[in-house]
Amino acid sequence: MANTATLTKEERKKSKRAARKKSKAEKPKKPRDYARGSKKRKVKKLARGQSKR
Repeated sequence: MANTATLTKEERKKSKRAARKKSKAEKPKKPRDYARGSKKRKVKKLARGQSKR
């Protein structure tokens, strides 16, 4: 992507969107073979009550 320091906010937005669209077309990501969030660590609920405080 080109240097965007000299552009206005709107121009910067347009150029960044175009760059994202271009990279998506050139290098598509392969589809996920597992459910989203299924690999996250499951967290147990912490102890409640006065002893915790």
